[in-house]
Amino acid sequence: MTEDEARTWFTANFGEQKTKRVGWFLDMVREENSRQNLISPSTLDALWTRHAVDSAQLLFHVEHCTGAWLDIGTGGGFPGMIIAMLSERSVTMVEPRKKRAAFLADCVTTLGLDQARVEACKVEAIRASFAIISARAVASVEKLLQAAEHCATPNTCWILPRGQVGADELAALRRNTRKMFHVEHSLTDPRSSILIVDRQKGRA
Repeated sequence: MTEDEARTWFTANFGEQKTKRVGWFLDMVREENSRQNLISPSTLDALWTRHAVDSAQLLFHVEHCTGAWLDIGTGGGFPGMIIAMLSERSVTMVEPRKKRAAFLADCVTTLGLDQARVEACKVEAIRASFAIISARAVASVEKLLQAAEHCATPNTCWILPRGQVGADELAALRRNTRKMFHVEHSLTDPRSSILIVDRQKGRA
């Protein structure tokens, strides 16, 4: 998927106004990245594909889930900021690095995302339950599930973009968790996977 194709995909799925809003945010990320390392500099020329579409596609895997969304380790705003711009969901972004959290909070205010908030802490400090929990390549899946278990309910859907999910990691999950899960392929890179842990739709 090229950058032009990514923008066309956005417009087709979310409309011109939301696509423009996402574009404004990506411009903020590009500018801020010169002051702090929000994303890898090698991906600056592929913001729409590597970060925006990669984040937005998650929405299509959780359409059956209703309720608040928790994004762990939001970093430069992905996927949390994209989810907040494209949906009406309440979105909580957890980012322990205070400089990054301050940038995200400024973006929330600038873009008028009243249903979004940023918490400058680790997920262990969050005291709320969420219908959806996402984390983009943060820690191992097992450690992540343990760290954020107190934020989940039995019906919470976990959606975890992981790059490549190895057979060893899947085997370990089957051995060590009682959760149902399945793997979807990313739109932006067929070699990348999205691990979905979901009692309602999962399959061992």
